[in-house]
Amino acid sequence: MFSLAIIFLPLLGAIFGGFFGKWIGNKGSAFITTLSVFLTFILSLVMFNNSITFALNTHLIVTTWISSGLFYCNWAFFFDTLTYVMLTVVTGVSCLVHLYSIEYMGHDPHLSRFMSYLSLFTFFMIILVTGDNFIQMFVGWEGVGLCSYLLINFWFTRLQANKAAIKAMIVNRISDLILVLGILVLFTNLKTVEYFSTFATISILQNYTFLFLNYHWSIIDILCILIFIGAMGKSAQIFLHIWLPDAMEGPTPVSALIHAATMVTAGVYLVARCSPIFEYSILTLKIITIIGALTAFFASTIGLVQNDIKKIIAYSTCSQLGYMFFACGLSNYSLGVFHLSNHACFKALLFLGAGSVIHAMGDEQDIRKMGGLRRILPFTYMMFLIGSLALIGFPFLTGFYSKDVILEIAFASFNEVGHFAYWLGTIGASFTAFYSTRLIYFTFLSETNAHKNIILHAHDAPLLMGLPLGILAFGSLFIGYLTKDMFIGLGSHFWNNAIYIHPQNIQIIDAEFLPTFFKLLPVIFSITGLSIAFVLYHYNFKFFYNIKISKIGLILYNFLNKKWFFDKIYYEFINQNILQVSYNTTYKLIDKGIIEFFGPYGLLQLFSSWSKKVIFLQTGYIYHYSLLIFLSLLFFISVLLISFQINIINLIFLIFVYYFF
Repeated sequence: MFSLAIIFLPLLGAIFGGFFGKWIGNKGSAFITTLSVFLTFILSLVMFNNSITFALNTHLIVTTWISSGLFYCNWAFFFDTLTYVMLTVVTGVSCLVHLYSIEYMGHDPHLSRFMSYLSLFTFFMIILVTGDNFIQMFVGWEGVGLCSYLLINFWFTRLQANKAAIKAMIVNRISDLILVLGILVLFTNLKTVEYFSTFATISILQNYTFLFLNYHWSIIDILCILIFIGAMGKSAQIFLHIWLPDAMEGPTPVSALIHAATMVTAGVYLVARCSPIFEYSILTLKIITIIGALTAFFASTIGLVQNDIKKIIAYSTCSQLGYMFFACGLSNYSLGVFHLSNHACFKALLFLGAGSVIHAMGDEQDIRKMGGLRRILPFTYMMFLIGSLALIGFPFLTGFYSKDVILEIAFASFNEVGHFAYWLGTIGASFTAFYSTRLIYFTFLSETNAHKNIILHAHDAPLLMGLPLGILAFGSLFIGYLTKDMFIGLGSHFWNNAIYIHPQNIQIIDAEFLPTFFKLLPVIFSITGLSIAFVLYHYNFKFFYNIKISKIGLILYNFLNKKWFFDKIYYEFINQNILQVSYNTTYKLIDKGIIEFFGPYGLLQLFSSWSKKVIFLQTGYIYHYSLLIFLSLLFFISVLLISFQINIINLIFLIFVYYFF
């Protein structure tokens, strides 16, 4: 009963908040949607506690969904430890974001629609993490993509919001198509899409190959690569990351819920859920590690030069997702999920803190037009400081307990891929500390550059916005310390077979015996980045400015500010060529040419020209009509005779075959 309530309460909240908002008003919609998600969070905690206490998994089959030949799929839900962790994160952050949105979006006339979208997103995210098969998971996967589009484009009169929503939708459709191909490969070879059956039989594909381009490809490698590319798009990894920073055009609570704590972590969840599959593909694990490390480094470099407060945090999210992925690529899925849950606390705190700053500054998002806010917004400043310190992995805060262990595991793998991830992750950690300090300095510590009217009307977060910030700050301080041994402690039975790691790929024990220098190096790099940023911006800003306007400095700054030219390459070399080919070939040649010529336009012209010719036959003279009747009769008799002759020939042929064969 609790299980079904967890799943359907957010949906009921979304329906009542959206369809009945006209009658119950904005406050009524906000109350119903927030209450439904809060109850879902409480029920998730209760069932999570029961699962830990009694080591119980729940499998709930509701009804048969698809039954067609060998293709059989139930509408069913599965609750294990991994599901409960994701449920707690999703419903917890969603509840706080709902509460925050009541005040933040309070003056928007369409608040009921906004709250309905948030609850609908929560429902689809729950479907994603509770489904017991790939098809049901994909329903939730597409549902959160739809809600992301609706929420990014919530202010649909803004052109940039329209473009950002379409961009997010298209990029995710590319990766979703590849994920569908992965599911089809899985079904073609195993004749099942259920998790249990797939994980139980996946080992039989170890030696299966197929010949393509004169090369034998491993089916399990292709399967894992396709699933991973699907996860890359949703989790904004390098090459498919371009939608995430632009998605900041949506309201700030959307960024906190979708683009920091829940939807973007769906790819990490999928990889962790499919750990019994990925453990049989060493090639894919190496690819995941490399892509994750490149993303962690690449996004942190771009964050160095961003000036939009939300885009800085967005690139930080992209970077932290890279850490989660290369933890999974090193076969430490539990560590990746541990960082996921920790990251949800401090990144949601940062986004909501940024929302508090934007709210106070009259919707200003450029950090160069802020400053001096530590005196005006002391509570928001403290919350932002806690979130930033947790993000950079400051000792004994939440981020320290997961990010540093990820880097230790990378070094303890003792192979070139692991060391590649370690060094890129360590350098990325120093860049993270640099841009986080830069953000705090420009927003809170420097002298103000804001307009006088904005400063005079600036105010700290009210109660409904401050309460979620305080709860998330508590999580950012203590959750990592309190849950470390439960999530990744040696000998912990917490996961209860929800995650599978091949014995050959376990490095957690080796990580305990690393040299102390390599354990401390990420912390040293982070504190160094923090110190350099503060010293340069506070004491030697002119020196830093001279470096920036130097010849090399301008080239580097332009390269980073243009986001490594990914958008330019995609737009000018790929998109434009595709559009040109589409216009010249698909549109002009096929649609406007062949199809219209042999289709409706051609038939219209044909019948139109014939009708004009037939009109001339209507002369009004009887002898003309008699001639037409006579010719028509001859034509009809000829057709009958020809068909009769064909029938006679067929009859003779059949008699011949019957008697002689």
